[in-house]
Amino acid sequence: MKPKRKDKIKWSSNIAYAVGLLTTDGNLSNSRRHIDFTSKDIQLIKTFKKCLGIKNKIGLKTSGFSNKKYPRIQFSDVTLYNWLLGIGLTPKKSKTIGKLKIPDKYFFDFLRGHFDGDGCCYSYWDKRWDSSFMFYMKFLSASEEHILWLRYKIKNLINIKGDLTQSSRDHVYQLKYAKRESKILISKMYYKKNLPCLERKYRKLKTILEIDNKEANRLPELNGRVLELADSLD
Repeated sequence: MKPKRKDKIKWSSNIAYAVGLLTTDGNLSNSRRHIDFTSKDIQLIKTFKKCLGIKNKIGLKTSGFSNKKYPRIQFSDVTLYNWLLGIGLTPKKSKTIGKLKIPDKYFFDFLRGHFDGDGCCYSYWDKRWDSSFMFYMKFLSASEEHILWLRYKIKNLINIKGDLTQSSRDHVYQLKYAKRESKILISKMYYKKNLPCLERKYRKLKTILEIDNKEANRLPELNGRVLELADSLD
């Protein structure tokens, strides 16, 4: 089923979040009409569908690297496709994507989608010091121009700079934020209740903050409106 759009697309928190997901795990076909989003997390596919009001059924896509099958949504929407081109997304974008035209008002919704698609967080106790609990957030991209833009936008909006490196193994760029800066990022990315997000990453961040001086109140509680998205496949 093809979504019908009578009006032009307007920015919203849901649209910005979906753009973040498409930036990391989406694909614009060369047909100039088809859009694909693939993820190993079925809940993320369902959240993506809800953000864009898509009714298409979820299918499976076989990975060309591992032959594993992952949930996937594919749909045709010329209006959305052209709008995405207009903000900077392109087909076969992994290594060529650069700056995107994201309004400052919705940048952290976009960033939350970017994190849910291709970001990660981890924590550990540093044995060099007593009671030293460390944690980090990472954003990843194969494009240097894109990761530099991401770093610039975050620095410009909330004055944190992170640490930028490139993996020697796969040459992917990694933008990493340590504990103090991660706390600032978290408060901006999860700024109110009921925001679309990947539940498992949200829960992991919440657990990290609970360990770190019981600061879980920095994240609002999820409720059924998010949890229900993972109940079942269409």
